[in-house]
Amino acid sequence: MGEEISNKQVILSNYVKTSVKESDLSLRTSKIQLKIPSGCDGAVLVKNLYLSIDPFILALMKNQELDLPSFTLDSPIYGFGVSKVLDSSHPNFKTGELVWGFTGWEEYSLIKDPDQLFKVQDKDLPLSYFIGILEVMYATENQRVSRYHFRHAYVGFFKFCSPKKGETVYVSAASGAVGQLVGQFAKITGCYVVGSAGSKEKSAFALMKVDLLKNKFRYFPDGIDIYFDNVGGKMLEAVLNSMRLNGRVALCGMISQYNSLEQPEGVHNLINALVKRVHMEGFFTSDHYYLYPKFLEMVVPLIKEEKITYVEDIAEGIESAPGALFGLYSGRNVGKLLVVVSRE
Repeated sequence: MGEEISNKQVILSNYVKTSVKESDLSLRTSKIQLKIPSGCDGAVLVKNLYLSIDPFILALMKNQELDLPSFTLDSPIYGFGVSKVLDSSHPNFKTGELVWGFTGWEEYSLIKDPDQLFKVQDKDLPLSYFIGILEVMYATENQRVSRYHFRHAYVGFFKFCSPKKGETVYVSAASGAVGQLVGQFAKITGCYVVGSAGSKEKSAFALMKVDLLKNKFRYFPDGIDIYFDNVGGKMLEAVLNSMRLNGRVALCGMISQYNSLEQPEGVHNLINALVKRVHMEGFFTSDHYYLYPKFLEMVVPLIKEEKITYVEDIAEGIESAPGALFGLYSGRNVGKLLVVVSRE
């Protein structure tokens, strides 16, 4: 029997009905053995280092039917993280290895199905990048998880938007995990790019703030060729007024619709998409996993040469996780939102 230590956990206290509140989550301290119990074959015991704060977590906090089951009340929630293996009864994982994948929102996790874990391959890169810019989806026989950073930015921009040098590009939520990458991809391609964000602090990071309500896209006097949409709702409606002939709109996310709206906002000017022959497409990027090697071939050298900057918004300690998640849906984060559980 291994040493028994305390284990701080983030617990689901209430199912979310409309908007998430910090009180929907609570902290609990339990006990855990630092050794896999006898008879628990094929398991991995990990120490969690980083947790990813992602939009999909809200959907699992609601008691509804999804590809993944909803979280269980009075139990730890889970998500993507980077961890260190402390003990293993699985032949593919060894003590001391660094892994990323599904893990609990807690300091230590006993993972009975480590098929959802992947080894960290390139140790020259920051560990947090494996649940951020370099993160890749995985699929199992019974469920599919869409991980979005590389594929939404890369697939959405290059495959669906087909950018050309000199074109005008507008990115909403440009300070977020996806938007910041799209903006840099656009600049590397030779496009004129403008990004907007939801606060003065974010806008200073992104580039500017669009006067949405008045639809004054003064930074695009000749219109927009490409719109990478992370917001939806009124923002999408405003942009459609400024699209150029044969423009392209990549529907990546709808952050304005995720929280606190009992009635989702509609778009009332779709005739502009018709008249201007705008190609507008939503995409589920797990259908494009085959592009991941091309992404790595392009992006990893750019990261190592410091030609791409990836901004992270980091909260310290498992105790900060509920507040960080609430901050995501209230628009407080700048960059990819992470929680550092431990720095080893």
